[in-house]
Amino acid sequence: MFLYPNMERSHSDLDLGNVEVAETSRDRNGKAPLLGGVENSPAAEAGVGCKRRVAISDLIFRISAAAAALTATIIMGSAQQTLPFFTQLLQFVASYDDLPTSSYFVIALSLVTGYLVLSVPFSVVCIARPQVAGPRFLLIVFDTVSLAFAASAAASSAAIVYLAHNGNSAANWLTICRQFSDFCQKISGGVVASLIAVALLVLLLASSAIALKIHS
Repeated sequence: MFLYPNMERSHSDLDLGNVEVAETSRDRNGKAPLLGGVENSPAAEAGVGCKRRVAISDLIFRISAAAAALTATIIMGSAQQTLPFFTQLLQFVASYDDLPTSSYFVIALSLVTGYLVLSVPFSVVCIARPQVAGPRFLLIVFDTVSLAFAASAAASSAAIVYLAHNGNSAANWLTICRQFSDFCQKISGGVVASLIAVALLVLLLASSAIALKIHS
C-alpha cells in the first residue's frame, strides 16, 4: 500500500533524469559540430576558392595588360619616317616626339607598364592568401590611377591619328598620312595596343571589385 507512491516517485525521477540526460547529450552533440563547422563550412571553403580563381584571373589580366602597354610604348616610341628626296639638304622627317600628345603617350604608357610589372608580386600574394583584403585594396587604387593615365594617353593620341589620316577641311588641316604612311601605321598600331591595355585594365578593376565583394 505504501509502495505505490514510492514507485511512482522513483519512476518520475527516472523520467526526468532521462530527459535531462537526453537534453544534455543533444546539446553536446548539436553545439559542438556547429562551433567546429563555422570555420570549415562548405560555404567558407567555396568562398576562398572563388577568391583564388578571381585572383588568378587578375594575374593573367595584369600580365596581359603589361604586355599590351609595353607593345604600345615600343611601337609609338619607334614611330619615325624620313621622306626620300634627291638631296640630303632638304628632307622631311616625322617623329613621335614632334607631337606633344605622342610624347605624353610614351611617358604615360611607360609608367603604366612599370607599375603593372611591379604589381605582379602583390597579385601573387592575393592568390596565396585570398582572404587578405589589404593587397587587393591597394591594387584597385593604383589600377584606377593607371587606367586614367592609359585612357587619357590613348584618347589624345587617337584624336591625332584621326586628324593625320583624315585631316580637317574646315580648319584647313591637310592629311599627312599620304606622305608619311609608315609613320601613320606605327602610331595607329600604338593606339590600338593602348586601347587593348585600357580594356584589360578595366577587367582588372572589375575582378578586384568582385574579389572585395566576395571578401565582404
